[in-house]
Amino acid sequence: MSTPLLEIDGPAAPPRDNGELVFAEPWESRAFGLAVTLHDSGSFTWDEFRDHLVAHIADWERDHPAGECYSYYRCWLQALESVVAERGLVGAGEVTGRAGELAERPAGHDHEHAEGHGHGH
Repeated sequence: MSTPLLEIDGPAAPPRDNGELVFAEPWESRAFGLAVTLHDSGSFTWDEFRDHLVAHIADWERDHPAGECYSYYRCWLQALESVVAERGLVGAGEVTGRAGELAERPAGHDHEHAEGHGHGH
């Protein structure tokens, strides 16, 4: 999987620590990987995704519940949902349902059996 050119500064720039991407929870890295995989398969351009991401971040900044903490990857997931729905890749209900299934999986679920998953480890 190749990583598209990710911005270092600005609203679309992902959280980093010493230059490395930072994921606070397993679902964040799953959402990141899904977006990169769909981009790599030609499902959408990175510019399209970035435009959706910037729009969702701006929406959150403009109108979010008082006391709600900002979550870059929540905006990332919303951008992913909107770009795949816009492209007609899946229906909006399918995205929401699948996202719920993924969110319910226990931490470490993806790596319990490192062999045979095609990760190249």
